[in-house]
Amino acid sequence: MLATSLATAQDAPESLLPPGFDDPAPAPTPAPAPTALPTAAPAPAPSGTRPGTPAGPTGPAPSIGPGALPPVPTLSGEELSGLPTLEELEALTPDELDDRLGLKPKFDIPPAARRSLSQVGVMSSEEGGMPSESLGRQPAGLVRAVLAGTQKPMVSRWGHIILRRALASRLAAPDGMNPVEFASLRAGVLNRMGEFAVARALVQDVDTGNWNTALTSQALTAYIASSDMNGACPAVRLQGSAREDPQWVMMQAICNAYAGEGALAASQLDRGIENEIAPEIDLLLAQRYAGAAGRGRRAVEIEWDGIDELTPWRFALANAVGETIPQALLDGALEGPNGGYFARSAASAPMLPLTMREPLVLRAASEGVFSASTLVDFYSQVYADNAIGGGIGDMADALRQAYVAPNTNGKINAMQSVWGEDRAYAGFITTAYAAARIAPAEDLAGYSSGLIASMLSAGLDRDAAAWRGMMADGSLGWALLAVGTPGVGTVDLEAIDTFADNDDSSEACASAFLVAGLAGLDRIGAAERESMEGALGIDLSRTTRWTSTIDQAAEVQNRTLVIMLAGLGMQGDSWSQMTPLHLYHITSALRRVGLEAEARMIAAEAVARA
Repeated sequence: MLATSLATAQDAPESLLPPGFDDPAPAPTPAPAPTALPTAAPAPAPSGTRPGTPAGPTGPAPSIGPGALPPVPTLSGEELSGLPTLEELEALTPDELDDRLGLKPKFDIPPAARRSLSQVGVMSSEEGGMPSESLGRQPAGLVRAVLAGTQKPMVSRWGHIILRRALASRLAAPDGMNPVEFASLRAGVLNRMGEFAVARALVQDVDTGNWNTALTSQALTAYIASSDMNGACPAVRLQGSAREDPQWVMMQAICNAYAGEGALAASQLDRGIENEIAPEIDLLLAQRYAGAAGRGRRAVEIEWDGIDELTPWRFALANAVGETIPQALLDGALEGPNGGYFARSAASAPMLPLTMREPLVLRAASEGVFSASTLVDFYSQVYADNAIGGGIGDMADALRQAYVAPNTNGKINAMQSVWGEDRAYAGFITTAYAAARIAPAEDLAGYSSGLIASMLSAGLDRDAAAWRGMMADGSLGWALLAVGTPGVGTVDLEAIDTFADNDDSSEACASAFLVAGLAGLDRIGAAERESMEGALGIDLSRTTRWTSTIDQAAEVQNRTLVIMLAGLGMQGDSWSQMTPLHLYHITSALRRVGLEAEARMIAAEAVARA
């Protein structure tokens, strides 16, 4: 019965349209038959008109004057000469053709995925970075001058650390400054500090479609120093022929090879060798690197004979392809005027042998690029490699004994061997966590200065403070605790005099730094400060344009600007270039903006490294 009902419904479906919508159109009413009328004779057609042609106005057709149509555009001879020939067009890749005809898009990512330029950086304030709007209302000219004027690394390890933190923060650009320019200035300082990985991360926070010439240049510096040539390819391929220098042309060929256009890359590099756009070794290294992307496996032999200079390009590509650089050439680069660059670049290059990297890793750690835990990890790799012996192997074994020796004296002896006779600061950094495991005891007071310096080098101030009261006033350990640990009140002038009397540093720099640090941390009174200034021949009340600016930044509680100005004042190659006046204003300004811990570490480092 149900099936019959469904079948009936399907045979006669009910209309769902409103009434009248599906009704057929009514048939037209037939017209009545016409009545026969008398036939009239047709009228004669006008002269010149065919029958059946509608009549119209007569007369001549309108003529088209010279101004009735727009003028035909013409090209000058110079413009015509710039047009590519058919052969040249056929040789171009689709990307090159789009670039030549101006069809290449500005962005290589969809609009929904593009990032805002309102804040650029890799560390938010919740992650330990600076407040995002801290420079928003600062004069663009001041910020530009500070960043452009920071041309050298910091003499202070802790100064380096806090400046890196500020530069990597997610910040808004100052009023009147383009955010891309702000990013390029910050990346430039990071590159000059040897923080290539951080600079690379910073530029990557800006979409490549927004990169300008300056940011592209800093990005290439960071990528080349990291031996990460492929990382620059999105910008290189997007910008196309924006640049024509030899390095850019070689980068284009490399990027084409890794984009699957191996034949084009090979022809570009072959043409570069034929036209001698760069020294042959640079192009051969580029060929070796680009050849790794294809199946051609062209044999490229690198000859270092006659090469008397190691450039960043050669250093990066040789490391990337596993090409051994002659030791004499490498030594000359490390000892030359650009030696700091090669040392910092090689320190973080995992493809280089551990034995070669050790002195460079220690240097990078003393500068603030590497942490104490990074040094422990490095020597752990050395210890795990049974094939490594000699001095570096002994160092790795001594560091292990500093942790696992059966008694305290054995651990301290092992740490002293790591420090060496010259008590190098990198040695203190290496043993920082091992020193923190030593329980304070009065019978160990003779070792306290080294242990305290080691702990403070890694910021372990609370572990160091446990030694307070166990060493004589005026000793090095006492001085380090006086400026490096929290909770210290007013320091006794007699103890400072004792320290100054026993100071064997050059020109009593350690005593001058101690007084400057105590004054900046507000741990000595005005009378004591004036007394020690006279005794040491220093003047902490002298004012300069820099001291006035950093003091003003501290008064308005601008933490980020204070750090950048502190970095400007700490440039140099050694602590001999730091003055007590600068140390005083740096520690004072940092303390006033809530960075007392960082101020204490800088002051303690100054005393330890004087």
